Amino acid sequence: MEVLELLQKMEDLLNKSVSIPISGKILVDRDVLLKIIQDLRLCLPDDLKRAEWIQNHKQEILLEAQQQSDVIISEAEKKIKLMVDDEEIVKMAKAEAEEIIASAQKNAKEIRLGSKEYADSILEKLENDLTDIVNTLRENRNELKKI
Repeated sequence: MEVLELLQKMEDLLNKSVSIPISGKILVDRDVLLKIIQDLRLCLPDDLKRAEWIQNHKQEILLEAQQQSDVIISEAEKKIKLMVDDEEIVKMAKAEAEEIIASAQKNAKEIRLGSKEYADSILEKLENDLTDIVNTLRENRNELKKI
C-alpha cells in the first residue's frame, strides 16, 4: 500500500469513527489506527531509511575514512623505511612518499566531505518528505475540523 492510500485509510477511519457529543472528539479503534501507522512506516521511501542509517552511523563513516587514510599513510611510511639507503633512491622515495601522503590526505578529506554532503542531501530529502507528510496530515486534520 502506498503512503497516500494509507493516509486515505486513516482519514476514512477517522470519518467513520463514533463522535462524542459536544466535545468534538471521536472514538477510534486503537489497533486499526496502529496497524495503519505501522503500514505507513513500512512504506516510507528507502532514502528515509538510508538517511536515518547514515545519521546513526556518520561517525563510523568518518572514522572509516580516517582509518583508510591512516593505512595509506602507514603503508607509505613503511615503503620509505624499506628502501635502500642510496642517496638518489632515497630522494626519489621521499618525494614519492610525500606525494602518496598528500594524495592520501586529499582522498581522506574528499571522502569526509563527500560523506557529509551525501548525508546532508539524504537528510534534506528526508526533511522535505516529512514536511510533505506533516503538511498532508495538517490539511487532513483541518478538513476534519471543518466537518
